[in-house]
Amino acid sequence: MSQAVATPNSVTSLTGLLLPLADRTLLLPNVAVAELIPYRAPQVTPGMPAWFLGQVAWRDLNLPLLSFEAASDGQAQIRAGVRVVVLNALGGRPRVKFLALLVQGIPRALKVDSGLVRADAPLAPLELDAVRFGEAVVKIPDLLGLEQKLADAGLI
Repeated sequence: MSQAVATPNSVTSLTGLLLPLADRTLLLPNVAVAELIPYRAPQVTPGMPAWFLGQVAWRDLNLPLLSFEAASDGQAQIRAGVRVVVLNALGGRPRVKFLALLVQGIPRALKVDSGLVRADAPLAPLELDAVRFGEAVVKIPDLLGLEQKLADAGLI
């Protein structure tokens, strides 16, 4: 009889967050999210790409507010109940610690383990993978790619 042995360095599960968007649901590790805040109308600059919604104030900072849908070949949608997720920036840029992402509702926490099943679903730009969660297909976003898109546009 063999049993799996958990060592201090082995990870059997992690906490993820399901982020509801207008046209899909994203799955992120909870450590990627700094805070969930109410939607605030961003400070808009004319002539910006459709996926860049403007700058939003958070803790004495102005953060770039993005629509993942629009950045990933969809359309930005601001509906009732919209919120803003403040993400920890991953690109190692010294002046960019956080980004803001528009979400359609409240993220839901869940435990993710090695039993997560890949889904055979088409991927849009800025999506790394698709997995099944129950009956739903959720997408794994490319957060570094999203941050790079901001940098390429000269917005950070």
